[in-house]
Amino acid sequence: MPPADRPRGCLFDLDGLLLDTEPLHSEAWTQAAAHFGSELPPPLLLRLRGRNRFDNAATVIEQLGLAVTVEQLLAVQQPLSRNLMARSRPIPGAGDLLERCRRAGIPTAIATSSSREAVRWKQSFHPWLDAVGVQVCGDDPEVGSGKPAPDLFLVAARRLGVEAGACWAFEDSPAGAVAARAAGCRVFVLPPPGLGAADYPAGTVMLPNLAAVPL
Repeated sequence: MPPADRPRGCLFDLDGLLLDTEPLHSEAWTQAAAHFGSELPPPLLLRLRGRNRFDNAATVIEQLGLAVTVEQLLAVQQPLSRNLMARSRPIPGAGDLLERCRRAGIPTAIATSSSREAVRWKQSFHPWLDAVGVQVCGDDPEVGSGKPAPDLFLVAARRLGVEAGACWAFEDSPAGAVAARAAGCRVFVLPPPGLGAADYPAGTVMLPNLAAVPL
């Protein structure tokens, strides 16, 4: 096990951690719910962070009592989300943090609930993400269950050739932090507005910004 200040690998969530896309996803879910005559309350939107689209659609349908299928809801929500991604921006300090890892010789991976197609679309607006060669997506065939299950982080660490327990994981969502913790990673969180330390697993390191990562 490496010293606490020297990870052997860094595993990054994408939405809400490297890219400021979560408000855009929330907007798409809100518009999709409105399409079916319902309204998404802010606490429910926070619950959707970090999870895959199928689990989120099922949650929205159950919580709002919508008389639609997962497929019908996603047929409305996914095009909305895709169109909004052109407005996405990097989280401040994201590119610099990846560069700090590169200079330190620390291998990096993305572990995201987004599908491979969605990640490619986001990267088309943010080619600096190409520097992260290992990218494990929610529809990867080796990922059995999405966050909060640990699969994404375990697969990402394995593809880096590093034990998950020797990795630092960076997240913004409670579901992602639970997943990374279950994988054995040391977990750092950049919490969104409305969430605080009490919403994350014990031992999580709370970050005021990405520049505060102690590499």
